[in-house]
Amino acid sequence: MDEIIRMMTGDGMVKAVAVTGKDMVERARQIHKTLPVATAALGRTLMAASMMGDMLKEKDGSVTLQIKGGGPLGAITAVSDSRGNPRGYLQNGQVDIPRKYQGKLDVGTAVGSSGSLTVMKDMGLKEPYIGSVQLVSGEIAEDITAYFVESEQVPTACALGVLVDKDQSVAAAGGYLVQLLPGADESVIQRLEESIARLGPVTDALHGGADAVQLLERQASWTCRRSGLFQSFCAARLPIRFWTATRSFSSCAAIIRFACTTFRRWASTSTLRRKRF
Repeated sequence: MDEIIRMMTGDGMVKAVAVTGKDMVERARQIHKTLPVATAALGRTLMAASMMGDMLKEKDGSVTLQIKGGGPLGAITAVSDSRGNPRGYLQNGQVDIPRKYQGKLDVGTAVGSSGSLTVMKDMGLKEPYIGSVQLVSGEIAEDITAYFVESEQVPTACALGVLVDKDQSVAAAGGYLVQLLPGADESVIQRLEESIARLGPVTDALHGGADAVQLLERQASWTCRRSGLFQSFCAARLPIRFWTATRSFSSCAAIIRFACTTFRRWASTSTLRRKRF
């Protein structure tokens, strides 16, 4: 079962959220009939939207991510409610490109890096908040990190991964967001960087049997031995699922297209509270 978990350090300097999304990414693959690199790109975007939606304080809030990188996959859109349940769509799910070293999927090339990542947060106010940043690599995790740093001024580390099996099904999927809160000093940053590097690729940990809690605890155990940073934390654990309004592919796609149309209409309105870098 897919799940999402939130943690915070006892001293209030660091908060983190982690997600496991094998089932929801596989469900999205089946609905949209995507090939491996498209599955990975859509899956990463869905899980990023899920974590960002779960971070909202508003009960009826939602987060929309739209990635336009200029690559062969076309635009990717994902929407999540405040409970971390996402839905998503990409334009060209049948794209297949040569793999990188060691058979790694080349998501960056498929997505492209010449465009932008736009985040729309509907927090129940009169107008939504919209922030937009230039893509860094098209690998999505790095672009999410850049969004938080540039648009929200929150130091963030993001990792996302989708492991596609030989039969094109999803073998593992997950990710995490770790954010520094006001008051964190340089020593905290250094210790977190060391623990994140030690953890390695997300899919390696998940394919080895780790769940969302263990994904963060593996960072915590290393950091704790060095500094005690994660010795005390609070956690909330929730199940999540891929959200489909109907069983029909065409209806699901129509819903996402409607969201995109609404998104463009809002984006063209000069009165929006938005930041662009």
